[in-house]
Amino acid sequence: MTIAMEPIGFVSTDAKIIPRSWAVSDVEGDLVINESYMEGLRDIKPGQRINVIFHFHQSPKFTSEFLRIKPPMSEEKVGVFSTHSPFRPNPIGLSLLQVLRIDSNVIRIRRLDMLDGTPILDIKPEICP
Repeated sequence: MTIAMEPIGFVSTDAKIIPRSWAVSDVEGDLVINESYMEGLRDIKPGQRINVIFHFHQSPKFTSEFLRIKPPMSEEKVGVFSTHSPFRPNPIGLSLLQVLRIDSNVIRIRRLDMLDGTPILDIKPEICP
């Protein structure tokens, strides 16, 4: 089975150091969404948190050596699916980001953990019970 996806936009940031996880990041940047999707951005509001699904476009090809990895600040290797590692069988990432503002097709966000140029695959609202 082959699954093909097209980015809906890309990350733009001047940050030189990107934290490994959104949970420990205060980095700001922009999600520049393709203008053909602008109508879909209408109800995103400042202060809201959004889940951003993205492609780890600079990760190496996955091999079995990445099944167990040593996370930062850890003594032991753990299974890849218990980490936020960018080395994954399907190089897909998920980050929960805070919306600061929206200007047309650009969403200014905080808690960025993606590199400049990272392809964005989808955006979903945070669901709170």
